[in-house]
Amino acid sequence: MNYTYIVECADGSLYCGWTNNLEKRIADHNAGKGAKYTKTRLPVKLVYYEEFDTKEEAMSREWHIKQLRREKKMELIDMSKT
Repeated sequence: MNYTYIVECADGSLYCGWTNNLEKRIADHNAGKGAKYTKTRLPVKLVYYEEFDTKEEAMSREWHIKQLRREKKMELIDMSKT
């Protein structure tokens, strides 16, 4: 399974990414390896995720979320409420 996810860092910033192992990615973030993904070593909490069958679908969804955020048409944090 592949996932698109959004995490909230301890400083309140949000990060969107994709992975094929969500539990490991979150554990890596919180084990101090988060700088590789979020450019911060602060702990994170998962606020949103979606499952996809293929890597390409997950990557496409991540791209769309980031585009919407750049265009300021959608706040990332609002997605955690859906």
